[in-house]
Amino acid sequence: MWPNVGKQLGHPRASLVGWLVSRFLRVKNRLLEENAARLCGIQPGDTVLEVGHGPGLGLQSAARLLTHPSGSLIGVDYSKYMHQMASELLKDLVASGKVKLHLCDVAAMPLADSTVDKVFHCNCYYFWPEVRKGTAELHRVMKPGGLMVTTLRLQSVANFASKGLLPPKNWCPEAYMEALRESGFVDVRMEDVQHSNNTFQAIYATSQK
Repeated sequence: MWPNVGKQLGHPRASLVGWLVSRFLRVKNRLLEENAARLCGIQPGDTVLEVGHGPGLGLQSAARLLTHPSGSLIGVDYSKYMHQMASELLKDLVASGKVKLHLCDVAAMPLADSTVDKVFHCNCYYFWPEVRKGTAELHRVMKPGGLMVTTLRLQSVANFASKGLLPPKNWCPEAYMEALRESGFVDVRMEDVQHSNNTFQAIYATSQK
């Protein structure tokens, strides 16, 4: 059971366990998704990218902040099931061209160099097969000075890792932060964030060309 749940967390598929995982993500990730979008300081005309968008809750929050006609939103996820769920949730925004969704790996995104102002994601990097390739690709698509924010609940992540639900080498934030620095990001740091009665962690990184 647990290995199957771990696989579904990283790559949800259309199945009973996949459906349960999608419900779990909706409940547990909403606060992290919304705050990741908020903390990266989205401006009305920005081009914004969410990596590992899941059911689309973070994209929905970010879209509300892109009030200028030039503002646009991009989502990438390598789970076909999550891609379908987000496409349905955001179908009007997708139809209008405000949101573009790509079914792809973070290490191979169909985006031009230096085109993205802000990036956010939550509970995501642990599942990347090669973290360094993922961070390098994110750095490639970001504009100089662009901000990326990752949100997580470190205690929960550590508990999941102890149960074998996360890849053993990837979950530690220190390894992710080191990969960011090696890829050219600067001012990489992790901070505790208090929101209402909830405490979580946010990792910040600024793109430098």
